[in-house]
Amino acid sequence: MDYKKTSADQSTVTRNTKAIEAVTGNIYESISILSKRANQISAEMKEELTSKLEEFATHTDNLEEIFENREQIEVSKHYEKMPKASAIAISEFNEDKIYFRNPNKA
Repeated sequence: MDYKKTSADQSTVTRNTKAIEAVTGNIYESISILSKRANQISAEMKEELTSKLEEFATHTDNLEEIFENREQIEVSKHYEKMPKASAIAISEFNEDKIYFRNPNKA
């Protein structure tokens, strides 16, 4: 998924717990769903960042040869400016973009 085009908030926002609870009827179940989705998003973003940074990796063991690579710094700054995984998960949850089911409630 392309998280660069998300409408999630970049800063901290106070959430209405009643609205989060209204989706599932249980605030704890809603938080559990958000947590699991945030972990998925975080893992995907980390994997994407790692693959991009591997392009800049040098395979030398000499500590004196540390290079400052502008492109690598720009990639890192871009990922730092992106919304946090939890904010993206909440945004998706509010927009009904997350599919979830409870096997106990069949």
